[in-house]
Amino acid sequence: MRRTLLRKVISFKRDDRGLQLVELAIALPVLVLLFAAAAEFGRYFQEYTTLAKGSRVSARYLATRCFNGADDLPAKNLVVYGNTAGTGSPIVNGLDTANVDIQWSNAAGTPTAGFPTTVTVKIINFNHTPLFNLGQLMGNSLSLNIAVKPSVTMRYLLTQAPSC
Repeated sequence: MRRTLLRKVISFKRDDRGLQLVELAIALPVLVLLFAAAAEFGRYFQEYTTLAKGSRVSARYLATRCFNGADDLPAKNLVVYGNTAGTGSPIVNGLDTANVDIQWSNAAGTPTAGFPTTVTVKIINFNHTPLFNLGQLMGNSLSLNIAVKPSVTMRYLLTQAPSC
């Protein structure tokens, strides 16, 4: 009896059936977490570059227009919708014209009512909303709601006041 028990223990020790399943159970959660983190980083990077490109296009649009404030709304629409009319859906979900800030400044760097030298287009109060809430997976209050704040400053290209 004792000998058969000893043989079973020895044969159990040499049996490696199911070992791959144990390794998978250990490695799979780590791999899923790495995949989710890479996907979130990619989504954040895509949002940031899309908003930076929209801000750059809007700043370029304003740098060649009359400085009278009438072009601010079309420039904001250009960032949010990709067109000056403000039609269609936003280029980034949750983005609104209230998230676009336009600042004109003179040579001293202060806002001016006179002739500007630069125009700055900023994205304000806009957060990246993650698909995977990795902070709660780790059991703490870590959040991936990260502020997305691209900003573009361009020189005002008109050297003398245009007749608007």
